[in-house]
Amino acid sequence: MNPVNYLYLAALLFTIGATGVLVRRNAIVVFMCIELMLNACNLALVAFSRMHGNLDGQIIAFFTMVVAAAEVVVGLAIIVSLFRSRHSASVDDASLMKL
Repeated sequence: MNPVNYLYLAALLFTIGATGVLVRRNAIVVFMCIELMLNACNLALVAFSRMHGNLDGQIIAFFTMVVAAAEVVVGLAIIVSLFRSRHSASVDDASLMKL
């Protein structure tokens, strides 16, 4: 397969993720869309790395996955605390958690 096809797929996945972040109100769905956008960026990094014949993009994509795993832990903790206090996972209720 041509590496340009992977870039088209990455652009499509990023667009779907960005649309989900802008349209949806549920915090879990928004969180999954952000992860989809990160995976699209990783796919683009690996495709560019493959096009240029070096491993730099693949190494950066690996570190991005590690940071995304840490983000999942923190993000899910915030979503769980929001759900416990408001009994809803709506993004609109997140501003009510301020002191």
